[in-house]
Amino acid sequence: MAEPTEADRRDHHAIVQRLAQLGFALPGTLLERSHVCGKRGCRCMAEPSRPHGPFHQWTRKIAGKTVTRRLTDEQVGHLGPWFDNARRARELLAELEALSLRIAERYGDWA
Repeated sequence: MAEPTEADRRDHHAIVQRLAQLGFALPGTLLERSHVCGKRGCRCMAEPSRPHGPFHQWTRKIAGKTVTRRLTDEQVGHLGPWFDNARRARELLAELEALSLRIAERYGDWA
């Protein structure tokens, strides 16, 4: 079995330390959206158009189905960093996987 080098262990430790510093994390995507309602005489149908919004939406998958929630500005202010933490956690996991792949590749030829 290919053993991690000291440099590999340092890289692993650095990734784990950054993961440990993350706070709460929410899955999904935080979006800012505007929309046009289509009612005649509404400002969103005028020229130039002035859509309704912007509104904040949290979209994620639950049991294979897309679920969307509208969030207030206050909720976004509180939960927004949690979406950033989830993104950062995915990036750090990708770094850990890449490091692990480099170590595994030292085995040599794969049958």
